[in-house]
Amino acid sequence: MRQLIILLAIFALIALTPLWLTSEFWLNAVLLTVYAALLGQAWNILAGFGGQFSFGHALFFGTGAYCVAVLQIQFGVNPWIGFVLGGLLGALVALAMGFLTFRYGLRGSYFALVTLAFAEVFRILSNSVSFTGAGEGILIPLDRQASQMQFTQLSSYFWLICAITLACFLTVWWLQNGRLGARMMAVRDNEEAAAAIGVNAMSVKLQAIALSGFFSGLAGVFYAQKFLYLDPSIAFGPAVSVESLLVAIVGGIGTLFGPLLGAAVLHIFAELVRHVIGDEPGLSMAVYGSILVIMVLFAPRGIAGIGRSVRSVLKGTGDAGR
Repeated sequence: MRQLIILLAIFALIALTPLWLTSEFWLNAVLLTVYAALLGQAWNILAGFGGQFSFGHALFFGTGAYCVAVLQIQFGVNPWIGFVLGGLLGALVALAMGFLTFRYGLRGSYFALVTLAFAEVFRILSNSVSFTGAGEGILIPLDRQASQMQFTQLSSYFWLICAITLACFLTVWWLQNGRLGARMMAVRDNEEAAAAIGVNAMSVKLQAIALSGFFSGLAGVFYAQKFLYLDPSIAFGPAVSVESLLVAIVGGIGTLFGPLLGAAVLHIFAELVRHVIGDEPGLSMAVYGSILVIMVLFAPRGIAGIGRSVRSVLKGTGDAGR
């Protein structure tokens, strides 16, 4: 319960940010940090708890984004309905891909490469069909009404992404303290041993990828409604996949607060670099790649892992002293 109280307190403080932060630039920076935490935590459900590393989470993100955009433009469906359908479609695509890969026992680097291939296939398809706008992309008409999931105030977008991200983090808290999460971690640590004690590894992995796809799809819906434009390289390109995995790796895989820590550190560092060097094309990807190499080499357990290691050392020193 202590973790739950801390989590709710942190998000309560984050939600109060628009009340005292008057600069729209910095408020947008905090919004993008919370959005990145959502992407990272969605990836963390599958990789950190389920043990299935994905290089293609843009597949679920883009599915949700295109779902809400196509439904409201082609069929006049209200974006709030598209919001739910985008998350569900992201989960459905995740289940389909998971079934096709897990049934053949793909895991590790093979599973990671297959997810990357699926995302690339969807990128090519969306670049070819007319209802997605093909290579030109799709522009959502501007209609600043809350009923259309478009807002005149940046604070409204901020509170919406806070609510979605909090729901994702509460799901992870539930996994940490529930049977499904215990089964996921058992499969992650040793799939054969988990199966030997009666855990249905296939079912557990499918549930993990469905939850991950659902929240990634919701992130895609939010992006579409916030920026009102999509094209295949944005929706299914590598940038979303890289940011999703990097946030979790930097913060700490398999932890509750890791993606939030990782998102904060990455965005603060990226803003500092952009302030010093400028907003050069490809700069963010180069910065993210450098941070990933540094973390893998010197802190493979992430920022949260460093904290656990320090506490373990201090605890061990205390025991030795006694």
